[in-house]
Amino acid sequence: MNINIKFITGDDTKLNTYFAGGDMPDIVSVFDSNSSVARKANTWAYSLQDLADKYDPYFYNVASKDTLNWYKLSDDKTYGYPDYSNTQADYDSGNIYTRDAFIIRKDVYEAIGKPDMTTPENFVKAMKLIKEKFPDLIPFGFNDFASDGSSNGSMDGVVQDMLGVPYTKDGKYYDRNLDEDYINWVKAFRQVHQDGNISDDSFTDDGDKFKEKVQTGKYATMMMGSFVNQGVALQTFASSNPNSSYIAVDGIQSTKGRKATLSQAGISGWMINYISKQSKDPAKAMQVFTYLLSEEGQMLTNFGIEGQTYTKDADGTVHWTESASQVQSNEPEKWQKEYRIGEFIQFGHDRYKALNPDSYVSAVKQMQEWGTGKLKSQFTTENIGPDSGTQEARALSAVQTNWGTTLVGMLRSDNDEQLESILKKYKTFQKDNDIEAINKVRNEKIAENKKKLGLDE
Repeated sequence: MNINIKFITGDDTKLNTYFAGGDMPDIVSVFDSNSSVARKANTWAYSLQDLADKYDPYFYNVASKDTLNWYKLSDDKTYGYPDYSNTQADYDSGNIYTRDAFIIRKDVYEAIGKPDMTTPENFVKAMKLIKEKFPDLIPFGFNDFASDGSSNGSMDGVVQDMLGVPYTKDGKYYDRNLDEDYINWVKAFRQVHQDGNISDDSFTDDGDKFKEKVQTGKYATMMMGSFVNQGVALQTFASSNPNSSYIAVDGIQSTKGRKATLSQAGISGWMINYISKQSKDPAKAMQVFTYLLSEEGQMLTNFGIEGQTYTKDADGTVHWTESASQVQSNEPEKWQKEYRIGEFIQFGHDRYKALNPDSYVSAVKQMQEWGTGKLKSQFTTENIGPDSGTQEARALSAVQTNWGTTLVGMLRSDNDEQLESILKKYKTFQKDNDIEAINKVRNEKIAENKKKLGLDE
């Protein structure tokens, strides 16, 4: 395409500075589709339909119609296009893998007799057994909690998905954090912590510290969210300890008989990419969008250069070349830092990764296979938070921060009575912050989403 792209990173403050100065980058990527930047995109970005009609009609051949419709604003035009936007057709294809699992070291699992860990009582017993037989290991671990309370590791949403806790009931928003089934399991985790089988460090470790413990096999078991993102650490441990590698097993299941409904990127995708009205060459910028969404662009970003890093069979199946395969399997850090294949995420899509059975490191393949049949889309509840800057958005932020503190407090409480007391205070905090007004907005947006998806009655 004869272009050079300069990447500029920054936070909302930096982006606002660009807006204020009127000197916008050609292409802008943002994370929050509820932000004022995204909601007012028609004031500062080009309509993708207008650019495609004028400069690049082929865009319609490579862009998903469902995704374009999902991101239309009130003027019936689309201004941003996301990466990793999975439609229902993508979900139904079987080409999208789950990303979360309860995992255990293979040697530990065999040594403790492969016990049933699907009920709270049996889970607590299994952690005690691990501690007896492997005193140097941490029996149970989980993804790192964010220091600002924005993420609770894998101990709320991921566990709730494992339990099949619904996102809606009777078409209305359902508060999964207060689900009885989930709270019963939180009580079990509380007992595991009281027994000394959850390290207090797990609540304060950052992402790097967590990854370090994963790649040294320090955790006997983990509630692992986004195991592909931990693929290098899991592969590093598996390569050095093939008989101890982590595997996914049935554990942490619903006490109500519900089946797991695991998550993956939905139709909203992740980052949203726009072409600003300050773009020096909107035609060329549109060609970038089209190229990256095209098969040629997707093959390059997902697999590299044909003949050098991959080959392709007549049926479209992709294979790494011998040299690339050796690096991916035996030098995962070099693969990540030097090859960078699959790391350019703008306009990325899971269905292309599916062309190569070895797109993912071997350490996560069994986990992906374990998740077969457990994936369920939740499109109707995507992006239902109150619009940024509103009173409801500020209140929701306070509630979510309080929930992070509440969850840690419950997990570390001395007994179930103390846990219930902490939970009661959270419910009061919700009411004090007008949770009903927040849920009213959520329900309105669920209705809007149903309309976009053609599910409205």
